[in-house]
Amino acid sequence: MNTPNRLLLTIVCEAVLEPLLEEELPPLGVTGYTITDARGLGTHGRRSGAWRKEGNIRVDILCDPALAERVADHLRREYEAHYGLLIFSSPVEVHSA
Repeated sequence: MNTPNRLLLTIVCEAVLEPLLEEELPPLGVTGYTITDARGLGTHGRRSGAWRKEGNIRVDILCDPALAERVADHLRREYEAHYGLLIFSSPVEVHSA
């Protein structure tokens, strides 16, 4: 299968950022994303998700490397200093669209 180079960009952040991300991602070039609730333990402590404002979300974006870098740069610049934020990417093979 000859598929273009794609990344799965994953953002784990505080749920309070969801409306901001929904507004900011399309102008950066994001044409689709999936947002799910996230719970766990990390460097910012335990996030149980029992109360919506203390919860985390996970945002997944299937994109090319240039868009992944553009989104990651924007989020680091705007939110990393004041919010819990984890951004990572993985190469993926797309089987359907």
